[in-house]
Amino acid sequence: MDVDNIFGTIKPVNVARKSAIYVWGYNQSGQTGRKGREEQLRIPKQLPPALFGCTAGTNARWLDVACGREHTAAIASDGSLFTWGANDFGQLGDGTEERRKYPKKVKQLESEFVKSVSCGAHCSACIAEPRENDGTISTGRLWIWGQNQGSNLPRLFWGAFKPNTIIREVSCGAVHVVALSEEGLLQAWGYNEYGQLGRGVTCEGLQGARIISSYAKFLDEAPELVKITKVSCGEYHTAAISDKGEVYTWGLGSMGQLGHSSLQYGDKELLPRRVVSLDGIFIKDLACGGVHTCALTQEGALYAWGGGQSGQLGLGPQTGLFSCVANDSRTFFRNIPVLVVPKGVKLVACGHSHTLISMRDGRIHGWGYNSYGQAANEKSTYAWYPSPVDWCVGEVRKLAAGGGHSAVLTDACSLKELCEFILAETLTLSDAPRVEDIASRTGSDALARLCVRLREYILSGGHLEQEEDAKSKV
Repeated sequence: MDVDNIFGTIKPVNVARKSAIYVWGYNQSGQTGRKGREEQLRIPKQLPPALFGCTAGTNARWLDVACGREHTAAIASDGSLFTWGANDFGQLGDGTEERRKYPKKVKQLESEFVKSVSCGAHCSACIAEPRENDGTISTGRLWIWGQNQGSNLPRLFWGAFKPNTIIREVSCGAVHVVALSEEGLLQAWGYNEYGQLGRGVTCEGLQGARIISSYAKFLDEAPELVKITKVSCGEYHTAAISDKGEVYTWGLGSMGQLGHSSLQYGDKELLPRRVVSLDGIFIKDLACGGVHTCALTQEGALYAWGGGQSGQLGLGPQTGLFSCVANDSRTFFRNIPVLVVPKGVKLVACGHSHTLISMRDGRIHGWGYNSYGQAANEKSTYAWYPSPVDWCVGEVRKLAAGGGHSAVLTDACSLKELCEFILAETLTLSDAPRVEDIASRTGSDALARLCVRLREYILSGGHLEQEEDAKSKV
């Protein structure tokens, strides 16, 4: 008897047994969730469950993590949202404007199961569904709070969408927010001084939500409606992917972050306009930084464009600036996407002036402004080219990059990865050689690299906060 024909082919389910969140970089407002001294911020630190007010084993899995300019948010496996860091505009969602150096659950959302979160410069937004739902309430509701969002507590927001519209994605910029519906429509609100709301005009003052209805494919054709599958906000620009894998950008383009060889309105584009140099290349993911943009193909090729003065493009030192003057041959090729990594990229995240990627082989690389180690292991102010970040174990599920800090969410989906997690949590300089030997013989490459990095760091003069922190794995 063919069991497969009766019950269907049984496939292993890739479910995480345990997760870890690593955070590192600039810590002025406590956004890395650690006590650390300045020199210690270069090391990604696994945040223990106890830091979230949980007993060991509780909330041992995580669903999402996001970094704002100086604050951080994470979603536990039970749908609880935790925030920490800067809070001068109420971006932590606790009803105050007092910064907090340790994670705390957002009580206003306790009745919701939070599914994803986005952090902007001084605001936050999340998509959630009610924990108790009789089927009449949307399973993708948008909550917003912080600067320009009308409250320092999360509030339900439909904007220009009809009530109960399912929200698929939300992205926060410096002073604007864009939300994507299940039907592929975008609505944007906030400030529009550079056309980042995609309305065809610039405006002064705070603007209410409006659906973006026109997308320009070619300059000599009338704009039309396009179905969008993904969106990302930079500081003052926006980028989106259509269902055909095409990239559209709009807003401020003074540093080439829009990917066009010329701009229609001085230093900006007021309507979403297709990046024609990517024609024929199906883009599956993208990310916007302060003044740069990255796009990822289905095959794992990474393209980047925009400002690269801090190395955030991964192309080496650049001293020239983007020119808005047509036919300026000196700067023309900085205006359009450049292939940075030809294959093997799985995820990408852009901070204000740095970029992170994870490869299909599990390794993490970064480049750009690196004064606090947010982009790479190397001790340098700038990482001009892709450089390793070898302090994490497990399967990388999410990358996040903020103003000057970074975060990685990793999962242990197999018994081997679970063992790696346990060994990493007890790692010290004294037992690193033994753990490295075990890791090398069992093919645990990430754990072996972690041992090497730990030894190199300490022997070169670095210091861990205390033995307890070393045991919980820096």
